[in-house]
Amino acid sequence: MTIWSKFSAFSILLIFVFSLTSCQSTAQIGKFLEKAGQVAGNPSAAEITSGLKEALEKGTGISTDRLSLENGYLGNLDVKILFPEEARQVERTLRNIGLGNLCDQVITSLNRAAEDAAKEAKPIFTDAIKQMSFQDVQQILLGENNAATQYFQRTTTNSLSEKFSPVIDGSLNKVNATKFWTDAMTQYNRVPLVKPVNTDLTAYVTEKAIQGLFVEIAKEELKIRQNVNARTSPLLQKVFGYAEREKK
Repeated sequence: MTIWSKFSAFSILLIFVFSLTSCQSTAQIGKFLEKAGQVAGNPSAAEITSGLKEALEKGTGISTDRLSLENGYLGNLDVKILFPEEARQVERTLRNIGLGNLCDQVITSLNRAAEDAAKEAKPIFTDAIKQMSFQDVQQILLGENNAATQYFQRTTTNSLSEKFSPVIDGSLNKVNATKFWTDAMTQYNRVPLVKPVNTDLTAYVTEKAIQGLFVEIAKEELKIRQNVNARTSPLLQKVFGYAEREKK
C-alpha cells in the first residue's frame, strides 16, 4: 500500500469517527452509515431492496411462465406429476394387464391441469414481493441459497392453494383427467383381491403443482446467486456482488 493510500484510509477513518461522535440521533447515524457504504461502493438500503425485488420478480416470472407452457410440467422430470403414491400399485397393475395407454392419459391430464393453474401464480408472488420488509430483504439476500424460496413457501402457499384448487378442479374436467382417472380406478377395482384406492385428485394435483413451482423458483434463485451472467442489470450486479462479499 502506498503512503498516499495509507493516508487516505486513515483520513476516511478519522472522518468516520468524527461524524459518528457528532451525530445527535440513531437516525443520523443510520444515514451516515448508509452514505459511508455508498462511498465504499456498497449498495444503499434502497438499492438492496430494489435489486432483490427485481431479482425475485424476474425469477418467479421465468418460473411461472415456463411451467404454464404446454409440457411445462409434463416435460420436466423435476416437477412432472405422476400417479399418487397410494395409487402406484394401480399404475403397475394396469400396465401389467395392457392398459399402459390409459395410465399415460391420466399422467398427461394431471400435468395439463397443473400447467393451466401455473398461469395464476404470478400475481400472488408479485404481491408477496411488494409486502417484503427491509428485514425480509436483508435476511433473504444474505441468507441461504434458497432463502427466497423459503420465504415464498411461508408467505404464498396458502394463497396459491386457494387460487390453484378451483382452477385445477375445472382443468381436470376440461382435459378429461377426471374421466381418465375414473376409468383407471374402475379397471383396477375389477382386478380380483385388490384394495380400492380413493384419492382426492384436485388436492393431490394442487399440492404437486405448488411444489413444482417452488422447485423451479429455487433453480432461478440459485442461478442468480451463483451465476454472474444471470445478473442482467447493473443493479443486480451491484447488489449480488455485495452479497457475495458479505458472505465470505
